[in-house]
Formats: sequence, structure tokens, C-alpha cells
Amino acid sequence: QVHLVESGGGLVQAGGSLRLSCAASGRAFSSYAMGWFRLPPGKDREFVAAITGNGGTTRYADSVKGRFTISRDNAKNTVYLQMNNLKPEDTAVYYCAANDLLISTTSRPSEYDYWGQGTQVTVSA
Repeated sequence: QVHLVESGGGLVQAGGSLRLSCAASGRAFSSYAMGWFRLPPGKDREFVAAITGNGGTTRYADSVKGRFTISRDNAKNTVYLQMNNLKPEDTAVYYCAANDLLISTTSRPSEYDYWGQGTQVTVSA
């Protein structure tokens, strides 16, 4: 069992930056691949980024490539999402998720086993 808690969301102007954090507790954090997803208002859940258990491989949605960076600190049981050059279309509730297949960077939400409660990111024009 893994418990995930996101933080770092907020209101930012377009072009600004935010760093989201997701703190994990429970089973060995490094044994999980981690992902970030988002739920924009009125839309379906979207894949944002994923990272393998050892942090060696990452994957990004095309819409965030070059602007967002996923990273993890296994000593701190935390995964991060650095978001730069934010756009109004990045407005969403952001969720982190854990996948017990530690080598995976899947974009499929159904393949993630545990989810956080989400943190709101709002980008004003």
C-alpha cells in the first residue's frame, strides 16, 4: 500500500513556473514507477509525465515536452513536477500516481495502482 500526497499547486500567471511535489509513504518508494496526470475543467484526465523507479527513464506528453520536468528523490520518497512557461491550458487538477511495475513509463491511468488526492493549478492569461 502506498499513500500519496501532492502539494505545490496554486495560481500563477502565464509564463510563470510552479513545482509540484508528491510525497509517498508506505512500501519502498523506489519500487514504484511514478506518473503525473491532470484533469482540466470539462475535459478527460490526461497523461503528463512518468518516471521509472530508479529515475533513469522519463516520458512526457507532447503538450508539455520542453516545459515540464519530472524527477524523483528516492531518499525523500518524493516525486516532483517542475512546470515552466505555464500556459492557461495547463490549468487543471494535477494528480500523482504510483505504478508497481517499476520499469514502466506508461501513459495509461488504468495501469497505475495508487493515486493522490490532487492539487489545483490555475494559470491566468
